[in-house]
Formats: sequence, C-alpha cells, structure tokens
Amino acid sequence: MSDKKRKSTGKEATSGGGKDGHYARLRRAHRAANPPEPSDGRVVLYGLHTVKAAMENPSRKKLRLLATRNALTRLELDDETLAACPPEIVDPKEIDRLVGEGAVHQGVALATLPLQPKRLDALGDVDLVLVLDQVTDPHNVGAILRSAVAFNAGALVTTARHSPVESGVLAKAASGALEHIDHIEVRNLAEALEALSKSGFQTVGLDSEGPAIIEKSITAQKVALVLGAEGKGLRQKTRETVDVLARLDMPGAIRSLNVSNAAVLSLYVARHIMVELGNR
Repeated sequence: MSDKKRKSTGKEATSGGGKDGHYARLRRAHRAANPPEPSDGRVVLYGLHTVKAAMENPSRKKLRLLATRNALTRLELDDETLAACPPEIVDPKEIDRLVGEGAVHQGVALATLPLQPKRLDALGDVDLVLVLDQVTDPHNVGAILRSAVAFNAGALVTTARHSPVESGVLAKAASGALEHIDHIEVRNLAEALEALSKSGFQTVGLDSEGPAIIEKSITAQKVALVLGAEGKGLRQKTRETVDVLARLDMPGAIRSLNVSNAAVLSLYVARHIMVELGNR
C-alpha cells in the first residue's frame, strides 16, 4: 500500500511515533486484555459531552474510542483516562460509517458496554427520584435524564419492559447525564411505587386532569415524580397506586406538555417546595 493510500484511511497514527505511536501501543494492549465477544450487546455513544462523561465514568466498560485529532483535543481527557481506552485517530467519515451519517457525532464515538440497571433495593440515600411509566422515546428519556441530573435527582426508575434501552440516541440527548444518575429497573411498577411510599417517598403522579396543582400537592421532603407516556399518560393501575395525582397549571389553550418538558417543570417545582419544607 502506498503512503498516499495509507494516509487516506485515517489510520496512519497506528504506526507513528510520539503521542500517536504511544496510543497505538496502548490500543494493542487494551485489545489484548479486552477481546471482542460476539453479540456482547455493545452500544456506540457519540458527541463530545456524551463521550467525555462516559470515558470519565469508572463504572463503564470502554471498548473502542474513535476521534478526529481536533475532537480528541476538545475532549480534554487526561492521560490516565485515555490509557483506559486509547484513541484511534480517524477521519470523520469513519465515524459516520459507525454511527450513521445523520448522527451529530462532533468527531468522536465510543464503543462500550451499556451500564447495568440496579434494583430498587439498591436505591441510596436520595430525596428525589423520577419514575417513568412506559415512556419509550429515547429522545424524551435522554432529555429527562439531563433535567434529572440538573436538579440532583438520585435515580430514574423504569420498567424492564416498554422502556428504551441505552443507545447512542438516548445518550446524546442526555448530554452526559447518563453517567451521573442511577438507573433502577423494576418488573412491576405498582409494586415499586408501593415500596417507595413505604420507604418515605410521596409518590406524585403527573396528570393533566389531576385534582390539584403540583405546588399544592407536594407535602413531603422525599418525592417520587411519576410521568406517563405521551398520548396515553399514566396507566390506570399507576393512577390508582400513586399517593396523589397532580397537574401542572396550564392557563393557556394547550393543557399538556411534552413529557420531557413536564419533567423539567415538575422537577423544578418539587425541588423548590422540598427546600421550603426543609427550612420550616
């Protein structure tokens, strides 16, 4: 192969000197210690914020990092973090082939194993959680995760079925939040809500037809906000199980919001009221 062709592949860094040669040696050692497994369930994350957070998460299993030279600089990862998954310096088109041309990858992609969900009994000492009742759209769930982390929610609770799996789309929408919040997976949502209530959480179901506005419904310093899928809303069993049904006050002609927008507003209200209750 000529030098010209070798350069066109974007992989000339595998045999050079300096930092590129250093990364190449580290990559060979990394691959030897982490051989690929068939059907190992790997996902590909992309985008600067998403990949940076994933690389800095010690709980995540990283398999392969692809980046343009400019994107690698913008990631601002220290040498120790990069040593855990040495980068491959590639052309943007190689990342396009991996994640799809429509994905806004910003010049970086990370092949990784998905984070493992936890059980409800692993919920730590937190005072605010979000519970999703069959919300399946990955864009919405990603946006909800981002808001949850912004308002310091301790966990996102979903069902094992009718929930989106970890994916590049979800992680990109979460913009790194996926790495900063526990994901609790349950089989039976009604039983999980009852368990949360018994452990001191007030379970508050968001419903556009709720009997009272959310500001007057939250009365506890530990709150579990429960949101349903767009269109269907909360299932009947969920409505019957939560401690209280509440609505966001919508004075305009439209009486409901996109679920991710409803999540951020309810998180803001809940956190504000919980602080007020704690100061009394």
